Amino acid sequence: MTTAKARREEIYHLAVTTGLASVEELSRHFQVTASTIRRDLAQLNEQGKLARTYGGAVALGAHPEPSLRQRTGEAYEQKHAIAAWAAAEVKDGENLLLDGGSTVGALAHALRGRENLSVTTPGINTLQELADSPGIQVDCLGGRLRGVSQTFVGPLAEAALERMSFDRVFLGADAVTADDGLCEADHAQTRLKELMARRGDSVYVLADSGKLGKRPFHAWAKLALPWTLVTDSGADPAQVALFTEAGVQVQLVPVQAGEQASA
Repeated sequence: MTTAKARREEIYHLAVTTGLASVEELSRHFQVTASTIRRDLAQLNEQGKLARTYGGAVALGAHPEPSLRQRTGEAYEQKHAIAAWAAAEVKDGENLLLDGGSTVGALAHALRGRENLSVTTPGINTLQELADSPGIQVDCLGGRLRGVSQTFVGPLAEAALERMSFDRVFLGADAVTADDGLCEADHAQTRLKELMARRGDSVYVLADSGKLGKRPFHAWAKLALPWTLVTDSGADPAQVALFTEAGVQVQLVPVQAGEQASA
């Protein structure tokens, strides 16, 4: 009899080699119940190996979700330039909502030492960055912890948001497109991002240029206008044009010293 661990390893292998996607197909293949397969997929999702889609299916292919630690080292200079720009936008006395993710985590680091700020976040990295900043009140959106992204998601986090509003909301994303919005590996995260965006007077999406126009997963958060995309000056002009044509304000941040440019 196949063990659960062996079955999950084979599911992952089938996913990246043959594209076997449906719960029903996997259930028949392994001769187990659909609920067993859903539990397998949920665990593989938590490990960042597969991404779930609507209906209990899984987004397959060569795009496993990287861990927060892996993402922190990617596009390092671009992320910190974006974070520095975003931190300069924040005014004393403001109430902020900071998403999880590596770029927003860099923003949290840039805010360390500021006075008279209130920050709410579902991200463990932001909690860690601001835990010893006495001038910043920090609140956590509780819920279910997604280990791979180090963020809290789910009904508890969503319910807490209903009682809050914010001057500025800063969101991250695995990718972002002009037509579909923010791309993530998990629908619970995209649902939370949509709700977060609704609670802010000003909404910013912090995404380095390598994330523009990409579609690595099948979970999307569509944001209502207006919102601002903050990216680096290495962005493809054609991609920037797509966002501006869609009504999104775009802020291009130079990675090297120099003038900031807006599109």
